[in-house]
Amino acid sequence: MLQLRTFSEQYGDQVGELISSIQREEFGIAITLEQQPDLLDISGFYQQKLGNFWVALDDDRVIGTIALLDIGNGQAALRKMFVERAQRGTSERVALRLLDTLIEWSQSHGVHELYLGTTAKFLAAHRFYEKSGFAEIARTALPPAFPVMQVDTKFYWRRLS
Repeated sequence: MLQLRTFSEQYGDQVGELISSIQREEFGIAITLEQQPDLLDISGFYQQKLGNFWVALDDDRVIGTIALLDIGNGQAALRKMFVERAQRGTSERVALRLLDTLIEWSQSHGVHELYLGTTAKFLAAHRFYEKSGFAEIARTALPPAFPVMQVDTKFYWRRLS
């Protein structure tokens, strides 16, 4: 049964393995866990100020992740949204439930705008974000505090009510 939980250290290894395996094996992105220091200290990096990190669990196995990074001024970056391949497009709607959780948290904690960056390779993700109310924007439209990752080539924005 699918459960969404706020990240705790007991899920750290599974989160790192899920994300890095999707990046490497599915999309051929040559990045290691060690090259993503945020994943080595999730609570210290994401669970600060208005930020947070959630996991989707099937029993006690991590099958999805999503993170919110507070970048100030009521703005936040959506990061680390990954769902295990076998769980994508299922009736459990893992990605949508993760995003809904992040949006509800954001709205209740004073976040007014969400930004995200992604790689051109994540075509299904582009469609998902667009269906979920995000609009593509130019890199130059990002707030100065937005942390652009080296692999990011497409950027999205969404205003929250």
